[in-house]
Amino acid sequence: MKKTGASLVRHALEQLGVRYTFGIPGVHNTEIYDELASSPTITPVRVTHEGGAAFMADAVGRTTSCPGVLLIVPAAGTALAYAGIGEAFLDGIPMLVITGGIHSSHGFRYQLHGIDQLEMVRSVTKARWRVARHEDIVPTLFEAWRIATGGEPGPVFVEVPVDVQLFTGDVSDLPTAPQLPAAAAPDAAALDRAAALLRSAQRPGLFLGWGARDATESAIQLAERLEAPVATTLQGISVFPATHPLHTGMGIGPAAVPAATNAFADRDVLLAIGTRFGEIATGSYGIDPRWKLVHADINPEVFNANYPAEVAIAGDALQVLQALLERLPAGAPATAGTGDLRARIARDKKAYLDEWLAHDSGDRVNPARFFQALRQRLADDAYLLADDGNHTFLTAELFAATRSKHVLSPTDFNCMGYCVPAAIGVKLTHPDQQVVGIVGDGAFLMTGLEILTATELKLGIVYYVFNDGELSQISQAQQLPYNRKTCTVLPEVRFRGIAEATGAVYLPMPGDADIAAVMEQADTHARQGRPVVVDVRIDYSKPTRFTRGIVQTNLQRMAWGSKARLIGRAAWRRVVKPAGSA
Repeated sequence: MKKTGASLVRHALEQLGVRYTFGIPGVHNTEIYDELASSPTITPVRVTHEGGAAFMADAVGRTTSCPGVLLIVPAAGTALAYAGIGEAFLDGIPMLVITGGIHSSHGFRYQLHGIDQLEMVRSVTKARWRVARHEDIVPTLFEAWRIATGGEPGPVFVEVPVDVQLFTGDVSDLPTAPQLPAAAAPDAAALDRAAALLRSAQRPGLFLGWGARDATESAIQLAERLEAPVATTLQGISVFPATHPLHTGMGIGPAAVPAATNAFADRDVLLAIGTRFGEIATGSYGIDPRWKLVHADINPEVFNANYPAEVAIAGDALQVLQALLERLPAGAPATAGTGDLRARIARDKKAYLDEWLAHDSGDRVNPARFFQALRQRLADDAYLLADDGNHTFLTAELFAATRSKHVLSPTDFNCMGYCVPAAIGVKLTHPDQQVVGIVGDGAFLMTGLEILTATELKLGIVYYVFNDGELSQISQAQQLPYNRKTCTVLPEVRFRGIAEATGAVYLPMPGDADIAAVMEQADTHARQGRPVVVDVRIDYSKPTRFTRGIVQTNLQRMAWGSKARLIGRAAWRRVVKPAGSA
């Protein structure tokens, strides 16, 4: 039969259960957009910037069973989407990127958008294709989907040349989407060794990353069976409920909150599942590994990269946890010396919160009071998205995440501008849940105009813009070694103007006394399908444990001469020039 390439793309996406695509139409993909306009199941979403499209698709991949799908113009569109593709790649998020391509048959050179896109995205994709024949389109998209979701998930890239989209070609049949293969079972011998090590441990602990996102109940069972404290990575912040008495918080080293630092200081065996022990997860590699490590991950390349493993288990987190539960039956004697563990965790958590609540924020908003009030207002199934910046770690330290995959933030690619568009992707696919964003003023300036898309689609999202006039995570990191802030102090921004220009409701939150009332107003507008921008005059004067921990770790790692030079320069500048000057 004769089919256009564009119609074949539509068929494949419909078979795969895609509900939304994100992007901007252009010369090289209008045929696909025209096909999707007639699809009964797929809605193409036009965005303001292709980077925003990629973040929307990323959020869909994090919170649903389907990868997010980009439909963008080649070259320029791919370049603008690159940051979001890279975030998905380093964070292990499935994404299908479909672009047009230059005309492949007329023979002319120097065409519009004429670059080698496959080379351009090689470092941020699991696999790449340029489809030359109509009969290859559907099988290629099915294979791309399989690779995007298999093993450690990630983005894949498919280029369909414009002439292949437009003209008809021969195809023998229109296959339906195949069943995806199940993950391979983890090695039984490795599981036996891990179980024996955990069984003999006096003080085991669990460290969970994003890879454990679908294994929360099994992780709870194992933690209770071992009476082991549980910490998470930043990306995995929601995989274990913060309300559980064995939950300690984000991280396990000197950059972690006190409950985690103290609980993991004397662990003799650490079971780490779904984490690569990357820079943020380890507080800039500040962890002192005195424990024997059992490391389980879907990607065997992560083993022994930064910390040596006594036992390495390649496999899906849920399968690994279930297999360990079978080998560590209920009713076994509790591990020794942990009778007061839960009480100690509770005391440390309360003391840290009290420390924040006692902090004098002056006429600005105290972060702990803000997050306490927000937690009380949000339902258990609400989604919270944090951008990249100081507010990311305030969220991780002060907001109690209770449901897996419901607190999201960019992590290893560490890209600012994530929150505003990502919240749109979540609200589209979860229209009945509350969706809120926590975004710094600097990050908001990068993608805030994407609120136009939220307004057009009548999405009731509340964006809390933490406004302190600085790029705070970096300005705080500049303070100790430099005693001045270079290019991290922002000019005055009138966020009311941005809100009104994009059709959002604007609400100021000047101080603690305004928190409850403003949150109530914001929720009211959001329930009516209006995006809301809340201008939070946040107090960033108290650094997070994460910030203090990584500064200390990096200073300690330096050679004495370099350390003395940095400290001496900062001290001298305190004498001769006021802090904060450029």
